[in-house]
Amino acid sequence: MTSDAAPAPPKRRRNSDLTKHDILEVATSEFADKGYAGARVDEIARQTHTTKRMIYYYFADKEGLYKAVLERSYLTIRALEGDVDIEGLSPIDAIREIAGVTFDHHEQHPDFIRLVATENMLRGEHIKTSDVLGRLGNPAAELLGIILARGQGEGVFRTDVDALDVHMVISSYCFFRLSNRYTFDALFGRDLTDPSARDHMRRMLGDLVIAFLTDL
Repeated sequence: MTSDAAPAPPKRRRNSDLTKHDILEVATSEFADKGYAGARVDEIARQTHTTKRMIYYYFADKEGLYKAVLERSYLTIRALEGDVDIEGLSPIDAIREIAGVTFDHHEQHPDFIRLVATENMLRGEHIKTSDVLGRLGNPAAELLGIILARGQGEGVFRTDVDALDVHMVISSYCFFRLSNRYTFDALFGRDLTDPSARDHMRRMLGDLVIAFLTDL
């Protein structure tokens, strides 16, 4: 009795993908809350009902898991930026949209802020050695570069700035709003994440960037 070799069951692949997803979800919180040194793979295994050996099977070691978390976090924001229909918007509206997307993403992903802060405390040790992360800055710069070139060609935007100038302004505002919310509130009595001020702060970001770009 003979039979052809059956392909791997799709269910096994789905279970594998789900396991990796769960590990990355828990690992994101663990690294964001405790930093790279403080995070424990044993704790991630416990929360995901798997084993340390299984985690290392998927990600090689703790550093591999941490890099995977960073890569997924950066890929999320780059995907959102890439979804913006800049061709259907004026240069000014396109810049406002990118700023708004960044504002919304950072607010909805506070773990991203803590992960970036952790990696900066480590002086970019892991991001420098990741081929994936090394390429993730390009899409953001290229997208803003396209918008800037259009605006500059139309005489709308100043010509003495580049895409990284704009990216820095947008990222700094959105990052500060969350990373410094507690010290800012303690010093000035203003909660930067107060829902009643959200629309004002989101609009202010767009106004600041456009005012900077159109100061000809």
